[in-house]
Amino acid sequence: MIFQVHIPNQPLSLFVDYMWYSDGCNPPGARELNLPEGSVDLLIDLEENHVRMQDRSSLSVKLGASVVCGPQSDYFLMDSEGRRVRMGVHFRPGGVAAFLGVPVWEAYNSHVGLDDLWGAGADALRDEPLYASTVQKRFSILERHLSARCDGSRSSNPAIAYALKQYMNPPSIQSVGDTTRELNLSPKRFIELFREEVGMTPKRFCRLIRFQLALRMIRQCREPDWADIALSCGYYDQAHFNKEFQALSGLTPTEYREKRGVHPSHVMLFR
Repeated sequence: MIFQVHIPNQPLSLFVDYMWYSDGCNPPGARELNLPEGSVDLLIDLEENHVRMQDRSSLSVKLGASVVCGPQSDYFLMDSEGRRVRMGVHFRPGGVAAFLGVPVWEAYNSHVGLDDLWGAGADALRDEPLYASTVQKRFSILERHLSARCDGSRSSNPAIAYALKQYMNPPSIQSVGDTTRELNLSPKRFIELFREEVGMTPKRFCRLIRFQLALRMIRQCREPDWADIALSCGYYDQAHFNKEFQALSGLTPTEYREKRGVHPSHVMLFR
C-alpha cells in the first residue's frame, strides 16, 4: 500500500487541511470503514468510474468517481476490493463552503456526487490526474483545480473560528455555555451559526473531537491503559468511553487496535 500526504500552499491551506493519495490492492470483499471526523472530504477514484458507499443500516448508494463526503457524525463503509487508486482532500472544519457553493449542513451525514455540484468541472478534476506521471504532479493538478474554484470571500465567521480553535484542543474542551458567554451570543444563535459553517451542532462536533483524540492515543500506545485513555480524553469513565467508541465506530477499542490502518480514521475490513 502506497499512502502519501500533501499540504497545500496558502491561501488554499486556510481551507484545506491536507490532500492524500493511496494505491493498493485488496482481496475480494474488502471494505474500508470510515470513522467520523466532523469535517468534509472529497474522494476521487482514479481506478474505477464509481464509488459505492454503505451506512451503518446497510443502505448502499452508488455514486460517480468523485464524491463529496459531507460532515459525518457516524461511520460509513466503502467498497475497497481489488486494485484501488484514490486521492482526496480533507477540508478544515467549515472550509469547504469556499468551494461547493451550497450550505454545508445540507450534506450532513450524506454523500454527494461532485458532478451534481460542479458539472463538467468534476470530470476535469478526475481526468487530468489520470495522465500525470508522478504522485506529486497529481497533487499539483488537484491544488490548481481547487485554487481556481476557491471563493476567498467566504471567510470564516470570527465567532465560529474562535470556537473551533477552542474545541480542537482537547481534552479540556470548552463547554458550549462558556463559549457563548465569551462571544456574547445566545446559545440558539451560536448553534445556528456553527451549524451553518461546520454542518453540525457544536455539541456533536466536540463529541467527535474527543473520539479522534482517543484514536490517536490508541495508536501511540503499545499496551494501552483503557481507563487512562478514557480519562485523558475527557470521558467520565471507561464504561462511558467504551460505549461512545462503539457507537461512533461499530468496533470496541480493542477491535480497533487490532484492525487499525495507515490513517486513524480509516480501517480495512476483510471478510
